[in-house]
Amino acid sequence: MGCVSTATHVGGSQVLGIIPTIIAEGNFARKTVREELKVPIMQDRIWKMLVNSDAFIALPGGIGTLEEKF
Repeated sequence: MGCVSTATHVGGSQVLGIIPTIIAEGNFARKTVREELKVPIMQDRIWKMLVNSDAFIALPGGIGTLEEKF
């Protein structure tokens, strides 16, 4: 996700990071993220992604990737 975020930023687009609060404590946000929304639970993250996105890219990942895609 970091590579996609960086390429998007370099290309002149805006990057919105939507992250559960528990994960946000690890400070994973990159300098390329223009705005970061913190949500209490993963289901809220998925909903916010649907509301705020024009497109999605599914990269190889774990079970969470499948949950977000379907």
